[in-house]
Amino acid sequence: MNRPVNIRKAIRSFRFAGMGVYSLFRYENNARIHLIACLLVIVAGIFFRISVTEWCIIVIQIGLVWSAEAVNTAIEKLADVVSPGYHPAIKDVKDIAAAGVLILAGSAVIVGSIIFIPKLLTMCGISI
Repeated sequence: MNRPVNIRKAIRSFRFAGMGVYSLFRYENNARIHLIACLLVIVAGIFFRISVTEWCIIVIQIGLVWSAEAVNTAIEKLADVVSPGYHPAIKDVKDIAAAGVLILAGSAVIVGSIIFIPKLLTMCGISI
């Protein structure tokens, strides 16, 4: 049995997600750091005229880091509600979720380095 798509419900869902994005960047310091890094990478991409494929890779990396930051933030907020006081297991959960963001951000830096360092070296007259 197929149900028709409920457009109002879908629009409401997108609005809630948008509020989540707003909250992430308004209240979370690390998300703002990722936003600044994103803007710098976009400026570098425009400056170095990176290829469409390189843009796709960069956009994927940015999306992955922001998504990981959002999931990490959600886990931390939920953990704070579940266990407002200190609990060693909750600390481990928060640390591991943060580690996921760190690992992904590290891989994004590596990807960015692979794309931008050769272009920077070429600009400086250093052949590779």
